[in-house]
Amino acid sequence: MTGMTHAMVKGSNVPLDAMAVRAVLRWTPGAGIPDVDASALLLGSGGRVRSDEDFVFYNQPRHPSGLVRRLPKRSLPEGLTDTIEADLNGLDPSVDQVVIAASSDGAAFEHVRDLRILLYDAAAPGGEPLAVFDVRPETGEETAIICGELYRRGDGWKFRAVGQGYPTGLIGLATAFGISVDESEAADEPGPTPPPAPAFPPAPAPGPDAQATVQHQQPAYGYPQPAAAPGAPGPGSGYGYPQPASAQPAYGYPQPAAAAAHAPDPNFVLPPQGPQFIRP
Repeated sequence: MTGMTHAMVKGSNVPLDAMAVRAVLRWTPGAGIPDVDASALLLGSGGRVRSDEDFVFYNQPRHPSGLVRRLPKRSLPEGLTDTIEADLNGLDPSVDQVVIAASSDGAAFEHVRDLRILLYDAAAPGGEPLAVFDVRPETGEETAIICGELYRRGDGWKFRAVGQGYPTGLIGLATAFGISVDESEAADEPGPTPPPAPAFPPAPAPGPDAQATVQHQQPAYGYPQPAAAPGAPGPGSGYGYPQPASAQPAYGYPQPAAAAAHAPDPNFVLPPQGPQFIRP
């Protein structure tokens, strides 16, 4: 897969020759447009994380293996970017998929303009993208979207354009894939040991940027455990993704419930949320 850019449509996939890739989320900023954060989940054969360390996001920007990491945000003429890099060739054989997701802060994705994911060969900085997928929300109520996934196929890897949204934000996305650590334990645990150096060529250093990486609270070990809401997505099948019981699959992915299903419930109480997901 060299020498040309594949324009992807939802559900399509392409084989990868590159063994280290850079997945760039890009969107157009503006008044009333929420900030967007990239994240990655490393999934095993059951379609769930092997441990809570398999979640790479703004408060844990590097996997302990050093093979998946989140780069600083950058402001480019084309828009703002947030980037995930993955050294696919070095990943443990127990990792079957690397899910690339986006979450919005403060508003749903119906307010985010021109969101797309561009996949690059990390060993060829400055080259043309290998694949491009314009990510469009299906209902407009999504606050987290799986933009694409990198997955094993035989001895190689492929990239699939997904575009599956969740109305439950970053916390809901994380717990749907098995992220679960008791919040009371998180306060007593020491921080994680610094990971080894990443197996990537050096990324281009960003220039002066007034809109550089959004500052979040410092990470604590583990993640908050929200209470499970009735009808929340649970484990199931479909290209390894959790399958909500009330949704019908399309392209093998869980579908968000109709807007009416999210009408305010007078008895609903927000679950406790740990500081790891609170933005200052």
